[in-house]
Order: sequence, then C-alpha cells, then structure tokens
Amino acid sequence: MDASDLDDVLASVREFVREEVVPLEESIDTDDAIPARIVEQCKSMGLYGFTIPEEYDGLGLTVAQEVEMAMELGWTTPALRSLFGTNNGIAGHVLMEGGTEQQKKSWLPRLASGEVTASFGLTEAEAGSDPSTLTTTARRDGDGWVINGSKRYITNAPVADVIMVFARTNPDAPGNRGISTFLVPAGTEGLSTGPRDHKMGQFGAWTSDVHLDDVRVPADAVVGGDAGIDNGFRIAARCLAHGRVHIAAVCVGMAARLVHETVEYAKSREAGGKSIATFQLVQGMVADSVTDLHAGRALVREAARAFDAGTDKVAGPAAAKYFCSEMVGRVADRAVQVHGGAGYMRGVAVERFYRDARLFRIYEGTSQIQQVIIARDALGAAARG
Repeated sequence: MDASDLDDVLASVREFVREEVVPLEESIDTDDAIPARIVEQCKSMGLYGFTIPEEYDGLGLTVAQEVEMAMELGWTTPALRSLFGTNNGIAGHVLMEGGTEQQKKSWLPRLASGEVTASFGLTEAEAGSDPSTLTTTARRDGDGWVINGSKRYITNAPVADVIMVFARTNPDAPGNRGISTFLVPAGTEGLSTGPRDHKMGQFGAWTSDVHLDDVRVPADAVVGGDAGIDNGFRIAARCLAHGRVHIAAVCVGMAARLVHETVEYAKSREAGGKSIATFQLVQGMVADSVTDLHAGRALVREAARAFDAGTDKVAGPAAAKYFCSEMVGRVADRAVQVHGGAGYMRGVAVERFYRDARLFRIYEGTSQIQQVIIARDALGAAARG
C-alpha cells in the first residue's frame, strides 16, 4: 500500500476508533461484548485482513505499516483489536508462513473478509511460552489423524470457525520438536470449548479452554501438508515473532491514550485551589510517561523496519514486546496515581486500562521469555553453557 493510501486508511481507522468505539468502552467492559454493529463495521473496513496479502483479498500491509495501524487501534479497548487480531496475527500467519497454496486459497480470503474467525491453539495448562512440555497428541489413523488433548486461554475460541491446533506427532522427538499444526474446523466431532474465562481485564475479548476428544481430521488438515509434519513449532515461532511487534505497537497506542487521559485530567483537576498541573511531582510523572511513550514508539518502528528488511526477526521483536508491554504498565500506573482516588473507580478510563494493560506482559510470550530470547541472541553459545 502506498503512503497516501495508508494515510487514508489510518485516518478512517482513527475516526472509527475515536468516534464510534471510545464512547462504547464502558458498556463493552460491563457487558463483556462488542456490539454487533461494530463487528460488522470492522469487517467492512477490512480490519479482519489488514496483514493478509492482497492476492488473498487482504490489505497486504507491511509490518512497518501494520504497526501504525496497531497504534491507532491501541487508543481504545484492546477487545476491539482482539476481534480480528488472531486473523491478522498468530492464527492467520500460521497459514501465511506454513500453509500449502490450497490451504491459503481456501482459508485466507475468508479470514480477510471476517467470514471466518481463527484461533491459535498452542497454550496448555503446563505448556505456554515454552511448548516443550506440550501434551496434546495427534496419531495417524488410516488416511487421517486423531487428536487428543486440551488447550487453555485460547483467544476467540468461543466464536472460532477454525482452530490452529498444535499437537505432538512424534512422541520421541525432544523438546519442541515433533510438533505439527492442524486445521480443525468448528463443529468437528470431539471438538468443544469451555465457558468463557472471567478475566481481570480486557472484557469483550473472549478466551476459553478447548477440548479435543478423539478429534478425527483428514491428512490435508496438517498445515503445510507432508512438509508440515513435525515442523509446527518452527511455524509457531515465526508467527509469534511477528505477533510480538504487533502487540508492542498496540501497547504504544494504549500508552498514548493513557498519556492523553493523564494530561487532560492534570490540567482540569484542582487541589488546594491550584491546578495539579502546577505541582512538580505531577509534572515528573507526566514527563516520565511522555518519555516512555516516545521510546516505545521509536523502538516499535525500528523493530518493524528491521523485520520487513529481514535483518532481525528474533531479538528486535522480543525487545519491542518486552519494553512496550512493561512500559504501558508503568504509564497506566502513573495515570491512576495522577487521577488519585478517581483513578481507582470503575467507569474511569484509566482504571479500565490499568486492568487491561496487565495482560500484555503475559501473552504471546511472557516478559521473562523475551528476556531469555534477547539475552541468548546477544550472548550466543555462551548463554547455554
């Protein structure tokens, strides 16, 4: 997409987010649901497929363009982005990175239009950021496969039309080897989802457990066909690296909103007959948050540039996700502090964002996993002893 077209798209998204979604944030949090009309608007705007290549009916944004979109989306409740985040991110990228041409043609246009919602089924009770202890299994049975196991905290699982299920296909392979990815459509016999999780924050973004009890799928359900057998984690790692840049950009967008809320409140709130904006300790918190925001935005844009160039698809995404997810937590904490008692009250934006921000340090690789990735990239073999 050329620069002028991208500017038009970003302007449309910015207007949609701020005029249509922001006024609904409190009701989305209370109802734990995005209104149907907002979902349909997202589909009509192409938001379900902005990273999907144009040849499969998506917008085909580069990563550098995608992060600009993600920063706009971060201005409001992360539940909005979650509607289509799996299609554009970790689930859709499973097909983009590892799918056969037939799988891409069959699924990607429907993901891009929003006709189909996909989920990424990797996490388990004992296997999350590190999949080496993954216990879901898939065994050959005739000309197909039979899958057994359970997944936990799977985004969009309650509404998913297809789940990208990671299962161990070679029980003798060590660690994260011997894992394959399977396309499992909703309605497949033996596939079920648990009740929606009741989370600390990010209400309106639905997650649940996924159960697979003797789920039978055909041979062509393996992502990548025969070449994809036992290579699922390699695909997952590439998808997660891309997703980390995206999540970092969302955190920057949220930090921008929090800085806005902090500044506006400081300018309007009075204490002791004076605006609290005149208090130097308040100014210090504002300065720290503005500085964090600038640093995060610059890091995300550089990580996206390097990702597109192919010069850094490991440490850069990890550093961006690590810094920005931690950064937005600090900015949210200061926003609540500047608001004082009001910042602890339901119905105040910074209280909701404070709860929402906490998850970013956990999913798509915890901060501690990012530290390991960054350090091992820098230290090389020395890090492994």
